[in-house]
Amino acid sequence: MNAIQMHKTGGPEVLELVDLPIPVPGPGQVLIKIAATGVNFIETYVREGRYKAPLPLVPGTEAAGVIEAVGEGVDSFRAGDRVASTSVQGSYAEYALVPASALVKVPDDVDLKLAAAAILQGMTAHYLVHSTYPLKKGETALIHAAAGGTGCLLVQMAHHAGARIIATVSSDEKAEIARSAGADEVIKYTEVDFEAETKRLTDEHGVDVVYDSVGKTTFEKSLNCLRPRGMMVLFGGSSGAVPPYDLIQLSTHGSLYVTRPTLKDYIATPEDLRHRAGDVFRWIEEGKLHVRMPHLYPLADAAQAQIDLVGRKTTGKLLIIP
Repeated sequence: MNAIQMHKTGGPEVLELVDLPIPVPGPGQVLIKIAATGVNFIETYVREGRYKAPLPLVPGTEAAGVIEAVGEGVDSFRAGDRVASTSVQGSYAEYALVPASALVKVPDDVDLKLAAAAILQGMTAHYLVHSTYPLKKGETALIHAAAGGTGCLLVQMAHHAGARIIATVSSDEKAEIARSAGADEVIKYTEVDFEAETKRLTDEHGVDVVYDSVGKTTFEKSLNCLRPRGMMVLFGGSSGAVPPYDLIQLSTHGSLYVTRPTLKDYIATPEDLRHRAGDVFRWIEEGKLHVRMPHLYPLADAAQAQIDLVGRKTTGKLLIIP
């Protein structure tokens, strides 16, 4: 099978197209023929060596496809089932293994490309809005990178929760995407200071919560945007890691809360996984959640997909098609 493999860490050039044997499912595992693979920042961190992983490595964890074979002890799935997961072992490939406990079925009315585009980012938006800081009607949220894959879904879910949404974007095109998703106010941070504008829009009161996937360049100003006892939800770091921070400053800013959640802890059980993925797929079926048409790359162009992701040259989800 064709696959992308890295033998060392470094730049995008370390991602090589190779021919590998098709893996065989062991006990509790399922082999899927991949229809589409999601491209995520975590894969760039692994490639760069920021996150340690054994080498050689076929990167990737998120995919949707059709079950080719099941291993011993698997009775909840069978060959031919349409499935998706965020725990695919080496999804930059034509075939990959998945623990059966980490799989969810994809409804017949949901395209597999949409499933691959939505499962990780959709469940991320789901836990942020419904669990990490459960947004209530009338509350105000500041959402960074609101036209991105997760950001756009996050804006939609926050809108459905009845919250007022202040979104930050970098361009007129992205501003329109954020507005169409349900943002009430849009700040182009390339033209105005988002901290000053957020304070103006809230009459200096501040927002109830900040959802921040950017990190280094937005963290401290985001804290300044919060109301007393507001919550900073840092769920990514596309601009780099946040520098060391003296926690005493949280008290001087109004007894603020800061959390650094990650999806795996919110889908730690099969029940949690099925609940969140089920909501996401059902809302897509019902037309309540719209996934922007993903950007498609052939497997051989995986390196370019990562370059475009890091360079923020696209809006919405990037997918690799084996």
